[in-house]
This record gives sequence, structure tokens and C-alpha cells, in this order.
Amino acid sequence: MSREFKRSDRVAQELQKEIAIILQREVKDPRIGMVTVSDVEISRDLAYAKVFVTFLFDNDETAVTRGLEGLNNASGYIRSLVGKAMRLRIVPELKFFYDQSLVEGMRMSNLVTNVIRKDQARHNDEE
Repeated sequence: MSREFKRSDRVAQELQKEIAIILQREVKDPRIGMVTVSDVEISRDLAYAKVFVTFLFDNDETAVTRGLEGLNNASGYIRSLVGKAMRLRIVPELKFFYDQSLVEGMRMSNLVTNVIRKDQARHNDEE
């Protein structure tokens, strides 16, 4: 009987939830600000985890860089809190990355909206 999810997927999902709670309640670094954990990719041996985050101030690249720097500096503290919250033999080493998918999705949506507007304007001019 095959399982619906691999163990690494289940651990990644739980890890995402725990890190989001920890970032909201425990981490007080002013460089981080409002942060959302959008995804977690974990290695098959559960030793390493890539944590993808988005910030409230998406447009400011220096603020994103400072936020990632603050998160990566606090990764040891976050890892220790994750170790207390989750019962794992090996607590994964956390590495934080900026998730571009939200910004890219908004950019693509704006492009589609602009094309539709131009198309409608062209049709109105022809009529």
C-alpha cells in the first residue's frame, strides 16, 4: 500500500507551519519585519531545508536583502525552537531564500490586464 505523501513532504509541511509561528511570535529582529513562509523544500535525509519567504516590503530590494540576512543570522535560534516544537531525530539546517513567485505572478497579471485593455481599446476604435 503506497502512501499519499512522502515523509519528507509531511515534515516540510509541518516545518513550514512551525517556522511561520516562530517568525510571528519569537523573532524580534527589526530587519525581518512582516514575513511569510511560502514554501519549504527539505532534503530526503531531512538534514537540510530551504525556506522560501516573502516580505511585506517586496519592492525594496535592499530591505529584502537585509531581511534575508536577518533570517539567515537567526537560523540557529529558529532551528533550536523548531527542535523543541517538533519531535525529530535530526532538526534540519535552515537556509532562507526570497520567493520571487508572488512578485512574478503579479507582474504577469499586470501584463495580461494591459494587453486586454489595449485589445478592447483597439476593438472600440474599429467599431
